Amino acid sequence: MAVLDTRALNRATLARQSLLDRADLPVLDAVARLGGMQAQEPQEPFVGLWSRLRAFDPTALDGLLTARRVVRTHLMRRTIHLVTADDALAWRSRHDAMLRQRALGAYRREFAGVDLDDLAAAAREVLADDEPRTMADLGRVLAAHWPATGPRALGEVAVAALVPVVQVPPRGLWRVKAGARYVRVASWLGREVDPPAPEGADPVGRALALRYLAAFGPATVADLRAWCGLAGLPRAVAAIRDGLVAFRDEHGRELLDLPDAPRPDPDTPAPVRFLPAFDNAILGYHDRDRVVDHAHRGLSVAGERVVLVDGRVAATWTTAKTGAKTGAKTGAGTGAEAGAVAVTPLRRLSPAEHAAVVGEGRELASFLGAGGDAAEPIVRVLR
Repeated sequence: MAVLDTRALNRATLARQSLLDRADLPVLDAVARLGGMQAQEPQEPFVGLWSRLRAFDPTALDGLLTARRVVRTHLMRRTIHLVTADDALAWRSRHDAMLRQRALGAYRREFAGVDLDDLAAAAREVLADDEPRTMADLGRVLAAHWPATGPRALGEVAVAALVPVVQVPPRGLWRVKAGARYVRVASWLGREVDPPAPEGADPVGRALALRYLAAFGPATVADLRAWCGLAGLPRAVAAIRDGLVAFRDEHGRELLDLPDAPRPDPDTPAPVRFLPAFDNAILGYHDRDRVVDHAHRGLSVAGERVVLVDGRVAATWTTAKTGAKTGAKTGAGTGAEAGAVAVTPLRRLSPAEHAAVVGEGRELASFLGAGGDAAEPIVRVLR
């Protein structure tokens, strides 16, 4: 097998994630191509799409959310993901067992003796009126029947695992701050989620593996599981293996990929890119060395926004206040003052890298509205 070094894997990831060249894609197609976007922080997907698409208009994503063509729901790794409505319906049943296992992980003692099927039926009955409810509201109603368990645990397990639900707008809309309210997927999208496959069959697992490799490959089976959190994937991969190609990484691990997927020359220049918190390009792998140094691996799970320089995490970023009032909040969820994009390098930047970071940072500041009425957005590279 051919060996792909870390830089080759890096360039492949950037190409699949539309971070090597911004793509000319409709927003719906971009979300589908990425296999969804992690979105527990509601404003972060806007930055992720801005970094990947040419002329990205945030109102396009707003329109898809309000038209119910994309949804916010618990899926991969039991985190809120922004996915197409079609993917939510097709994938949800395959995630049921994982969602239950992970949701109950922190509450096993509270749910001792609770029949989860009875709890799911009660939760569906509460949500049957199609009135959007908060997790706390649902938990309080359910606590009347299971007082020993407590409303917090009941509400969380119900919406994160037992009943297919979506978070409804205005949460997740551009520059809108709104709490999470839930309705049933069947109500919001007009039909129930696809039923589970017969025992022994796993069409969704096979489809997920192919979609994953298109967006993240070449990758290991462990990487695939780290992305979605599902069990039983080796069998699904084995079923499609004849249609895949295989490589080795520098550690001898087998990497699988689609035959015709892009694997650019490792020397392909990579532009500076600003990524949101919990971005796919980092969290989509078990082995994240292709994008981030091991010393900085913790940034990816700590909610830090990062800057890619030459394709790798080289800085963190946020928005910082300058003191001039604007009256509008930034898309990154910071205060309502004119501000700057503040970059904190994790290593020394060369003069050319510094200039590229500042240039892309100014574009980001303009997109976020972080510069207020300033003639030119401010980018601060901190020492």
